[in-house]
Amino acid sequence: MTNYSVFDSSVQPVYTHATNTYQSPAAVAPPDAGAASSGNEYNATATTSSTLGALGGSVIISLQIANPNGSGKTLYVSSVAVGTGVTLNLLSSFSASLSFLKGGTLTSPSTVTPVNGNFASANTSAMTVRSSSAAPSGGTDFMSLPVNAGQFISVQTGQIVVPPNQTLIVSLSASLSVAGTLSTTANITWWEG
Repeated sequence: MTNYSVFDSSVQPVYTHATNTYQSPAAVAPPDAGAASSGNEYNATATTSSTLGALGGSVIISLQIANPNGSGKTLYVSSVAVGTGVTLNLLSSFSASLSFLKGGTLTSPSTVTPVNGNFASANTSAMTVRSSSAAPSGGTDFMSLPVNAGQFISVQTGQIVVPPNQTLIVSLSASLSVAGTLSTTANITWWEG
């Protein structure tokens, strides 16, 4: 039996079989790309900042998206981006945690207007968005993790689904044990279908 070379030569190219049966488009994009193109992807951002005294303290930002009963829409989270800003050199005194909650309420909330990611679209979100500089109460914490100073992005691509009459809260809490200026920012990007 002849021992054939496992490597192709220049006169015997590699044979392939296309497994993608789509002729057009040939590229695959996540579902939120289509939602953005059709004007159904939205963003909401909230931030807070405080100058802390010698003993430090905490700064919290909570961002809530409520899908109203009867909206006829389902919210699919595309991504969650949070960030902390610290103006001091002793980062060993810094700690932060990010929590995702199903349900819950905010203390003294402010209204946040969602922005359509497609600037050419006149579509508006069916969701109600609020923010607070206090920790949420109630709700079920389904994901919680520590974060470092700087930016953190959690890409979800529709893995968190919020049906009508449900709410999602993203809460970022950052603390310093020394004096400094501390800021927290939360952004949620979602599409509606």
